[in-house]
Amino acid sequence: MVDLSVKIAGICLKNPVMVASGTFGFAREYSRMFDVNELGAVVTKGITLLPKEGNPPPRLFETPAGLLNSVGLENPGVEGFIRDEWPYLKNLQVPVIVNIAGETVEEYRRIAQRLSPLEGISALEVNISCPNVEKGGMAFSRHPDSAYEVVRAVKEQSPFPVIAKLSPNVSDIREIALAVEEAGADAVSLINTMLGMAVDVEKKRPVFKRVFAGLSGPAVKPIALRMVYEVYEAVKIPIIGMGGIFGWRDAVEFILAGASAVAVGSAIFSDPAAPLKIIRGLEDYATRNLKTRISDLVGLAHRNDAEF
Repeated sequence: MVDLSVKIAGICLKNPVMVASGTFGFAREYSRMFDVNELGAVVTKGITLLPKEGNPPPRLFETPAGLLNSVGLENPGVEGFIRDEWPYLKNLQVPVIVNIAGETVEEYRRIAQRLSPLEGISALEVNISCPNVEKGGMAFSRHPDSAYEVVRAVKEQSPFPVIAKLSPNVSDIREIALAVEEAGADAVSLINTMLGMAVDVEKKRPVFKRVFAGLSGPAVKPIALRMVYEVYEAVKIPIIGMGGIFGWRDAVEFILAGASAVAVGSAIFSDPAAPLKIIRGLEDYATRNLKTRISDLVGLAHRNDAEF
């Protein structure tokens, strides 16, 4: 028997497979297809201070090796989340991580403050890829100082562990990871979507109203894997790896590169049961390689003497 349990930011997960924010709604949507309690953790759709309608359609565009999305953080706002979604989520028998987003440091602070009384939240995942309207719209994730500032503000208000979700759209992700670690982040998740676009050749204009969109799926996996590898050597806090994980082999690569857990996103759209298949695949892989604990595989790709 293989022990699939892992511990991240003080959270005990029965297995290292969770779902990526924005791809699983608030879990209720998928509970009709399978028992979501089999997952390692559920990560909610991003929550903002006030409700957001999101971007106008089209919002999705399929590419040969991935998916472009321009959803625009459509969500019910923190009060709507507490009223309509939390009553269901709090009864799940699995850790629930709430993803939060804002356009100012004060918005992040107020969301964290409002969520702090809720018993049962396992952690807050802070999306720092959002535009900082106070500094001309540049994403918080683009500079170590702004990344530090927003994570520190959430950490000061939240009784829950804080996970910083990092953007790949930076010159050196290691310095951002070091900044959020210094700010008190208990873990990092990476990567968020990469910036891309598509052009409608018939209309002769960009597909999306906002021109640029987030690219996810197999196309970003090599980049995400490289960034997990780099960050593992730079920080001491745990890493949640994501980006193009469609099968157990992808998940194993991320774990060997340094991720203590993985999050499945785009794969869910083509196969809702993908996370469960990955869990079984990880168990089989560890068994074949004579590992009694999945955590023994974390970071082995950094060792020249790794034996398999």
